Amino acid sequence: MERGRGVLYVVATPIGNLADISKRARNTLNAVDLIAAEDTRESGRLLAHLGISARLVSCHEHNAEGCCARVLEALGEGRDVALVSDAGTPLVSDPGYELVNAARAADFTVVPVPGPSALICALSAAGLPSDRFLFLGFPPRGQSQRLELFESLLAEPGTLILYESGKRAVATLRDLAAVLGERRAVVARELTKRFETFLSATPAALAERLEADAEQRLGELVILVEGQRGEAAPDRAEQERVLRILAEALPLRRAAALAAQITGAKTNALYRLGVELELGGKG
Repeated sequence: MERGRGVLYVVATPIGNLADISKRARNTLNAVDLIAAEDTRESGRLLAHLGISARLVSCHEHNAEGCCARVLEALGEGRDVALVSDAGTPLVSDPGYELVNAARAADFTVVPVPGPSALICALSAAGLPSDRFLFLGFPPRGQSQRLELFESLLAEPGTLILYESGKRAVATLRDLAAVLGERRAVVARELTKRFETFLSATPAALAERLEADAEQRLGELVILVEGQRGEAAPDRAEQERVLRILAEALPLRRAAALAAQITGAKTNALYRLGVELELGGKG
């Protein structure tokens, strides 16, 4: 008897505490014919803990094409497949988009099996507004790119959420402080684990705390920053308009300082904008 078309299940797994695995996730992983895993070693440990013996195939950003072909072949043969990441919900700053997109394009059924997610876990206990938020994933590694990203979010009213490695967390927090100022911020680490920690302060104060305490820089962190409150920050077009007028008569640094008073933007950000626009002014 010919088998029907297989189903791709996108399965969320624990982000730390193994007790957070759902009954549905456990049953799904036990029932599928193949598990596509970001790291077969990490997933193998979880499966061993659950007492599940399953065939694993590696599926990460460096072998996406081969993984897609292998999984689509299995689905076409009528075998069910589960997609998992090392921890949390696949595709949320984890590999898997190419596979899910390819499966849908080939008209296979894709079923989510929801569960843990570090960003939702952090937001739920951070004490920052949760009615609207913007998830940024991992910010750029280069400082200029990070600053540009944060400057583009000055007017965003929702809570900003990003992931960051402990090694780069201090630099990222300092850049957030330089652009966003003294907003409320939270650093969450070791979520759902024994030493789960939430630190609340301004980005600048959090940078100092992490710099002074190496333990707080271990692993990957979730950083949350309060969105713009009150009047919206001026958009870039208005900043540029004001800066261009002032730079015609003043040195760029002076023009940037005055433009900051007029628009409410940061002086350093406006100076960088002036350099980018090649506004020389009078020296």
